Amino acid sequence: MTRRARRDGTGDRVKEAVDRRAFDRRLFVAAALMFALLVFAGFARTYYAKGLFGTPPLPSGLVHVHGLLMTAWVVLFVAQVGFISTKQIRLHQRVGYAGIGLATLIIASGIPTALRAAKYGSTSFPPEVPPLAFLIVPLSDLVMFALFFGAAVYYRRRPAAHKGLMLLTALNFLPPALARIPVAPLQALGPPWFFGLPTALALLCLGLDTHYSGRVNKVLLTGTLLLVASYVGRLALMNTGPWISAATWMTSWV
Repeated sequence: MTRRARRDGTGDRVKEAVDRRAFDRRLFVAAALMFALLVFAGFARTYYAKGLFGTPPLPSGLVHVHGLLMTAWVVLFVAQVGFISTKQIRLHQRVGYAGIGLATLIIASGIPTALRAAKYGSTSFPPEVPPLAFLIVPLSDLVMFALFFGAAVYYRRRPAAHKGLMLLTALNFLPPALARIPVAPLQALGPPWFFGLPTALALLCLGLDTHYSGRVNKVLLTGTLLLVASYVGRLALMNTGPWISAATWMTSWV
């Protein structure tokens, strides 16, 4: 390092930028692997390896289509993280356009899948919660996914904001998988487990990002607060009369 670089702090800034990029790569690689493993662990018995466990068949082809689309999203998320980690930026950008189409299909298939499950019953819904009340959970997942991914597309030219929002799309889809992991003590915890872990992970990522960047990522902070607020809102509204009336009306269309 030259004397001038040491004197004006250029070397320190370069080192900070390198450290920041290294942190981002480690964080997102870890997030991608965790996302894939938890989704597989949650849905192995009822979808990916159901033939080994003798679980009931899928109720309809629509459920299978939605499962395939969600699997494709997990694969896409992992692949996109891999492209960034290996500095294949152009490929990451091109594949991102395919992600827009996939996200649209996920929402288009997810809404009728959730509505049919609420109307006709589903083993994926907890037996202790009325189906119409529980409908708020998968529909909220889809709404939050649309918000986070839409914002990620909007902020695609602002890497810090874009990456934070994409991270939230993954955390948003964790509760359905976490709730299905066949570990009795975890399932007995209920919402503190399947909503609490994504909340803790979002806060952890926000804290680490703030530490390494030296400033708060306002987009990630706002998204994290929205995600947590959506969890609280679902639990508060799911058994109310207005929600049950709205759910009854929505399910009348399927």
